[in-house]
Amino acid sequence: MSQPIDTGVQLYNTLTKTKEALHVAPGAPVRIYVCGPTVYGRVHIGNARPFVVFSVLTRALRRRRLEVRFVSNLTDINDKIYDAARAEGIPSGELAERYSNAYIEDTNRLGLGRPDAEPKVTDTLPEIVALIEELIAQDLAYAAHGDVYFRVTHFAPYGELSGRNLDELISGEGGVGKEHPLDFALWKANKPGEDTSWPSPWGPGRPGWHIECSAMAEALLGRNFEIHGGGIDLIFPHHENEIAQSEGANEEPLAQIWMHNEMLELGGEKMAKSVGNIARLGDVLDEWDREVVVAYFLTSHYRSKLPFDDARLNDARTVCERIGNCLRALRRALAAPGGSEAPELAAALTTAETDFDAALADDLNTPAAIAAIQVLVRVVNGALDGDARPSAERLTETHTLLVGLLDTLGLASLDAGDEIPAEVVALAKERQAARDGRDFARADALRDEIAAHGFTLRDGPDGPELVPA
Repeated sequence: MSQPIDTGVQLYNTLTKTKEALHVAPGAPVRIYVCGPTVYGRVHIGNARPFVVFSVLTRALRRRRLEVRFVSNLTDINDKIYDAARAEGIPSGELAERYSNAYIEDTNRLGLGRPDAEPKVTDTLPEIVALIEELIAQDLAYAAHGDVYFRVTHFAPYGELSGRNLDELISGEGGVGKEHPLDFALWKANKPGEDTSWPSPWGPGRPGWHIECSAMAEALLGRNFEIHGGGIDLIFPHHENEIAQSEGANEEPLAQIWMHNEMLELGGEKMAKSVGNIARLGDVLDEWDREVVVAYFLTSHYRSKLPFDDARLNDARTVCERIGNCLRALRRALAAPGGSEAPELAAALTTAETDFDAALADDLNTPAAIAAIQVLVRVVNGALDGDARPSAERLTETHTLLVGLLDTLGLASLDAGDEIPAEVVALAKERQAARDGRDFARADALRDEIAAHGFTLRDGPDGPELVPA
């Protein structure tokens, strides 16, 4: 049997509480499964963090010439869906489809592409039933009054992921016929008020939440895949129960590495629908450019809590503007290059690429990767402002590298030509209104604000014209 290959990437494993080398079988893809949303409403900005984190992880691995198979599910059978549909007075299937489409629409606006597969629970019922039958056959599960429960006490490693022991745990699920208070539902008998059910050997009903992901992950990625990810709030009970189900049935690891992103905070509290302190992703993207939103996530390490506020978003916008201004300056320089080999710039290109790749290989350290880009931007700006104009070859090399690094982070669209952002156009209109009203102090302040965005105003025969600075 061939030995697994060390990819050169280190990732923090929640299960072992340490960074570990990511290995992959020769000729095989790095397989990633990430728990997606339960589709009972529009997703909030916090729901976007795992989407951004694992999309960028996928891009970073592909930059290393690794094949990646990225799967993220949509949970379209769940108690919350029944509750929301009942409140809206529509069928639960209709509500789930509406918000599945809304989730895809909202996350498409982030410009990071889509996972390779996005399975739904409703498409995976046969696999779920088969997995439950296997657990019953191994005495790890039992039927009771149309429900099926997992025997937690029959799975010795239970609690290793979350660091809890059985004496500390309290089950949130009631149920008639449970043998032990910690046993959790694999199958739930159809109840009054639930407008959908599926046939099973135990009667009509629907799967429990945890078994859904175990079945979808194995159906699309097989067993013992490389990375299982999701938000830190899923460690217990969801991921703990996934491990119990899958490893109990198959007697081999579900995944090599368990990655978890931290939560967003609003006003010092975890952002959550249950708390009511949410900002919808679509609303945030209506207010802020998508590059700013992506950069907002990436300027903080995925395992750090991240405050959601205008100050953080404005910081991200400043980063994007500096990079965009540098790219515009590069394109202008390419229109009239010089002949200098610019050795300092050449050295900076090598350093930036090395530091960028090392940062992403070190537990997806995106803040350090962005810092490497910012250092390069400063060197590029210095070279362009110097007396010796870099050669076309050096400028092209610089532009190609910078856009390539940005593409890995989903930010290559910052190289968007000299198109003037809508906010700059609005500032110019406001300045003209101030001039017309003879509020010259305000007009001067707005001119300075326009300059801070990388543009200047030139007076022409047809009025003021915005041009890149």
